[in-house]
Amino acid sequence: MRTLIQAFRTKELRNKILFVLGMIIIYRIGSFIPLPGVDYTVVQQCANDMTNNQENFIGLVNLFSGGAMLQLSIFALGVMPYITASIVIQLLRVVIPRFEALHKEGQSGEAKLTQYTRYLTIGLAVLQSTTIVVTANSGALFNYQCSDVIPNDTPWSLIVMVLVLTGGTGLIMWMAELITEKGIGQGMSVLIFMSICSGFLPQLWEIGWGTNGTDGDWLKFGIVVGVLLVILVFVVFVELSQRRIPVQYTRRMIGRKMYGGSSTYLPLKINMSGVIPPIFASSILAIPTLIAQFASDTDWAKWINDNLADTTSVWYIALYALMIVFFCFFYTSITFNPDETADNMKQYGGFIPGIRAGNATSRYLSYVMNRLNTVGAVYLLFVALIPTVLIMALDLNTQLPFGGTTILIIAGVGLDSLRQAKAQTEQFQYAGFLFEDTDHVEGK
Repeated sequence: MRTLIQAFRTKELRNKILFVLGMIIIYRIGSFIPLPGVDYTVVQQCANDMTNNQENFIGLVNLFSGGAMLQLSIFALGVMPYITASIVIQLLRVVIPRFEALHKEGQSGEAKLTQYTRYLTIGLAVLQSTTIVVTANSGALFNYQCSDVIPNDTPWSLIVMVLVLTGGTGLIMWMAELITEKGIGQGMSVLIFMSICSGFLPQLWEIGWGTNGTDGDWLKFGIVVGVLLVILVFVVFVELSQRRIPVQYTRRMIGRKMYGGSSTYLPLKINMSGVIPPIFASSILAIPTLIAQFASDTDWAKWINDNLADTTSVWYIALYALMIVFFCFFYTSITFNPDETADNMKQYGGFIPGIRAGNATSRYLSYVMNRLNTVGAVYLLFVALIPTVLIMALDLNTQLPFGGTTILIIAGVGLDSLRQAKAQTEQFQYAGFLFEDTDHVEGK
C-alpha cells in the first residue's frame, strides 16, 4: 500500500498507472462487444447455462479471456494465442539452432524472436478462431446444449467472424506491448491478471449467496475463503524462495585495471517452470474430450466423457499429476541450461567454492536443479489438486472461483508487478545519508 501511495505522488509513475488502467478498461469493454453475425441473446443464455470446469482447455481460454470466449465477443481468444506462440518459440530454441543463436545475440536477437512470436500469434489466432467459429456453429462449444448461436452461417459470415477474432487478438497483443513499454508490469501478465479477477469475486460470492439467495452455503464459503488465503500465502512464500549458490570471481588484469575478486551468488527458484506445467497438462487432457464431442455415440467417446471430462475422476487426477511432474522437469531443462551457465561462469573467471570449473560445475548445477525440480513438482501438485480435493470434500455443485493455475497466476503477476512498481518508485524517492529519515518530495 505504501508503494502504491508513493507511486501516485510521483507524476511519471502516476501517468504510467493511469495508462495501464486505461488499457485495462479498453480490454474489458472489448470483452463485452459481440461478434458480428451471432445472436447475442442466445449466446448469453448458453453461457449462463453452461458449467465448464476452469481446468480444461475451453475453461482455460475462457479464463484467460475474462469470460469473453463463451460470450463470443471480439476478444474471445484473449491472450491465449500469444502465450502459446511464446512457449512454442521458446521450445524451438532447442530444435532450431538459428533461434538459439538469436537468443545469445542479446537485444537484437530477442527483438527478432519477438517478431517471430508475433507472426506465430496471428497464425495461431486464425487457427483457433476458425475452430471456435466452427464449434460454435455446430453447438459443440456449448456441449450441444444450445443451437442457433449463429443464425446466418454462410461462408462469408463465418470468414468475417474469423477475421474479427484474429484482429481482436492482434489488438490485444499491441495493447499488451504498450503496457510493457509505457506502463508498469509485463503487459500480457497484467491482462491475464485482470481477466481472472473479473470473474473471481462473483463466483466466490455465489458459493455463499447461491443463485437466488436461497441455495448458498456460508459455511462452505468461509472454508473456501480460508483455504484460498492459506494457499496464497504459501504460494507467495514458495515463489519468493531461492536456492542461492555462492559464486566467487577471481581477479583479472585487463589493461591497467584489475577486475573481479568479488563474491556473489546464483539464485535458483524452487519453481523454475512457473505456471506452464498445469497449463500444458490441462490442455493436453482436454484434447481427447474435444475430439469425443464429435463422436459421442461411440464406446471410446463415452469412456473419455466419463473419466477425462470429469476432473474429480481417478484417471483424470492420475494423468494430470503425472503430466505436471513431467512438464516441470521438461520445461525447466529447456529454460535453464547447466552447461551454458557453467561455461559463462568459466569465461568470466567465476567458480563455485569447492567445485572445479567446467564440467564439474555443470554436473553440480544439474544435481541441484533435479532436487529443486522434485520439490517444485510436489509444490505444483499440491496447489493444482487443492481445488479438486475441495470440490470432492465439500460436495460443491458450483465450480470453485480459483484453480491451481489461477492461484499461481494471481500470486506471480501480483509479485512481479509489485516488484517493478517498487523499483521504479525508488528511482524517484531517494535520500542522502545525511537525510535518512526525510522523504523525497517531487520538485524539491
